[in-house]
Amino acid sequence: MFKEYTRYDASGLAELIACGDVSSTEVLEAAMARAAEVNPKLAAICIPMDAMARERGKMSLQGPFAGVPFLIKDIAQDYAGVPTTAGSRALRHWTPTRHAEIVQRFLDAGLVIFGKTSTPEFAFKGETAPLIWGSPTRNPWDLDRTPGGSSGGAAAAVAAGIVPAAGASDGGGSIRIPASYCGLFGLRPSRGRVPSGQAHGEFWDGASSQHALTRSVRDSARILDAIAGADVGAPFAIAPPERSYAEEIQRPAGKLRIGYSVQSPLGTPVHPEYVQAVMRTAKLLTELGHDVEPAQPEVDGQALARSFITMYFGQAAASIAQARRLTGAGNEAFELETRVLALLGRTLSAGDYVDQRARWNDYARALGRFHQSYDLYLTPTAAQPPNRIGELATPPLQQVAAKIVLALGAGKLLFKSGMVDKLVATSLQRVPFTQLSNLTGTPSMSVPLHWAPAETGGAELPYGVQFVARFGDEAMLLRLAAQLEQAQPWSECRPPLQ
Repeated sequence: MFKEYTRYDASGLAELIACGDVSSTEVLEAAMARAAEVNPKLAAICIPMDAMARERGKMSLQGPFAGVPFLIKDIAQDYAGVPTTAGSRALRHWTPTRHAEIVQRFLDAGLVIFGKTSTPEFAFKGETAPLIWGSPTRNPWDLDRTPGGSSGGAAAAVAAGIVPAAGASDGGGSIRIPASYCGLFGLRPSRGRVPSGQAHGEFWDGASSQHALTRSVRDSARILDAIAGADVGAPFAIAPPERSYAEEIQRPAGKLRIGYSVQSPLGTPVHPEYVQAVMRTAKLLTELGHDVEPAQPEVDGQALARSFITMYFGQAAASIAQARRLTGAGNEAFELETRVLALLGRTLSAGDYVDQRARWNDYARALGRFHQSYDLYLTPTAAQPPNRIGELATPPLQQVAAKIVLALGAGKLLFKSGMVDKLVATSLQRVPFTQLSNLTGTPSMSVPLHWAPAETGGAELPYGVQFVARFGDEAMLLRLAAQLEQAQPWSECRPPLQ
């Protein structure tokens, strides 16, 4: 057994395999052994693919990550012949017949996929606890807490050392928030940088991007090199980078102008440790020679939240409708909260949706004006630490009320009652910073630069900080991330999970 497996990032493992210091079979078995050891505590991997992986591991693989173990997310990352459940009981037995383009590119890079990671139903919750698998995914830093959503399974697996990197996606913060909660590096690429094909043109009207969660910046850069670029029939092609991202992280970051804010765009509280994370990062950036000062784009945070949640409701309705078409599933196959979101989506008119979708342009223009003065925008990644398992569960009385509303089809009543506005506040006040990047299509990243107890006597938790760049400029983010990683290394910051 390769006992030092968890010490290496994906690039390091690839180098060992290429040099013949260790075989791809030994590395795969080490990954599977680690999964067998810790996954029962975490519920991160929901669909094992061990037999398929062992067969692939025997092949002569090519690519920058030849022989490196990897996991993919159980939504949008289809693997031919393996169910894609999207965390829903309705899709438990639905099996795609072809790989998603991003999965094919993972395979072309030589990665050995040995499982799929858990996600909330249709990626609609900030914690990963789908009813289909019976057990919530837990955070390796504190097993009583969530790793976040919707790439919670991926984040837990990487943080726990099952894999050095795992496939992920981000439609409202689902790469960056789990990265923050689990002490990982998480880059959300620009709209169109990574393909959504073949089954989709764009996810969530272009708000969602796919990539990976990693422990190292170089893994993130090299994986992005492997998966970037439009596929056949893509709705549009983003301008390619000037050079590879692996090359970019070797280049100096330069002197950057960085505006920062610790104020929630919703006017809701921000945990002191997230404030401290930003202030410490601002100090570090200044010491590295960057110009850093308080500043924020002129974006109405409440308006942006309404635009995001409108898209969110609409996507819930569309996801259930699509699942019904694929499987003929009845109401009982979908979680109660998802059905309520879908009802709200069906209650909105097409005009409501188009009106809110058009406002994305306002946020993009405002952020563009901000970037005329500042290269990057720095904020906390989240406003609150990860919630405790079960903390966000719908109370019994509200479940009864929800069932009555569904039975009556009373979506309009929910809007008129003001309950939807309360839902928006409840849903986003913990994570109000990430949606700006999604609706503007801009690249952003969460960097693990601060650790502290969640509260007096609590377990130590990571608190990530977010940087948002201009559209298409992942290179600037990665150069800065490499500089920060060198100045304040985080690779040895590992959770206490044994």
